[in-house]
Amino acid sequence: MPDLQDLLVKTSRTFAVSIPLLDEPTRERVGLAYLLFRIADTFEDAAVWSPAERVAALETFSELLADADAAHPARCVEEAARLGARWCESRPSDNAGYLELLTETAFVLERSLALGSDSWAVLERHTRRTALGMAEIVKRSDDEGHLELETLQDLKDYCYVVAGIVGELLTDLFVLEAPVLVDVRPQLDERAATFGEALQLVNILKDSADDHYEGRTFLPSAVDRSEVFALARRDLEVAAEYVRLLERPGVPGGHVRFTALPLRLARATLDEVEARGPGAKVSREQVMHLVSEVQEAVAEGRTAV
Repeated sequence: MPDLQDLLVKTSRTFAVSIPLLDEPTRERVGLAYLLFRIADTFEDAAVWSPAERVAALETFSELLADADAAHPARCVEEAARLGARWCESRPSDNAGYLELLTETAFVLERSLALGSDSWAVLERHTRRTALGMAEIVKRSDDEGHLELETLQDLKDYCYVVAGIVGELLTDLFVLEAPVLVDVRPQLDERAATFGEALQLVNILKDSADDHYEGRTFLPSAVDRSEVFALARRDLEVAAEYVRLLERPGVPGGHVRFTALPLRLARATLDEVEARGPGAKVSREQVMHLVSEVQEAVAEGRTAV
C-alpha cells in the first residue's frame, strides 16, 4: 500500500509541510482532499494533451467521483485503478510525482471512501465542482491549448474554481471536526473563497513567467500588475480574518497552524515577488522560521497571523 504522506511529499512542497500541522482525523481528510484536487490539477495543467483530452479526463474524473458508492467500494476502486493506469500511460505530465499519483487513483479513492459518508460527501462535492469548473476553463483555450484571461473578473473567476472552492471545502471539514465553529460559520463562509483566492493570486504572480512560457496567461494584459498585487494584499487581509475566526476555544490547534502557515508564506512570497519579480521565492530557512513561529504562537495562545 502506498503511503499518504509520501504521495503528498512527491506532489506538493507547501502542503507537504502544512498538512502534517493538522490534528487527526482532519489531517487525513485534508490530505486526501488535496490529492483528489491534485489529480484534477494534473489534467488541467496537461499542456502536452489537447484541450479536448484534458476536458475529457476532467469530466471522466468527475463522473468517477459521482458514481463512487460507499456500499460497493470494490467496484469503484476497480474502475479507478483502470482509469488511473490509462491516464498515467497517456503521460499528461513529466512530473514523476504526479504520474505516480495517477497510478494510485484507486488508493486515494479507497481511502477517501473509508473516511465515512459525511467526510466523503464533502470531498466528492467540492472536487467535482473544481473538476467541472476546470473543464469549462480549458474549453476557453485555443486549438493549441493556449489560455489567456482578459479581465480582472476572469482572473477572480479562475481563482475561485482552482482555489476558492478549496477554502469552502476546508471550512466544511473544519466545522465537521469542531462543531463549536457553527457559531461563526456565516463569517467563515464569507471569507472562505477569498482565503483560497489570496493564496492562488500570490502563486500566479510568482509563476507568471513559467505559466506564460507554457501557454497560460493568467494575468490579463489590460490590467496593470499593480492592481493584481493590491488585490492579493486585500485578499490576504481577509484570509487573516478567516484564520482569526478559527482561533477560538475548543477548536483544534491544527486548524490554525494549517491555515496560518500558508497565509504567512504567501505574505512573504508576495513581498519577494514584488521586490524581485516573477520566480522569486522564500528561502527554506525562512519557511522553517515561519513554521516555528506559527507553532509557538498556537502553543502559547497568541494569534498566529
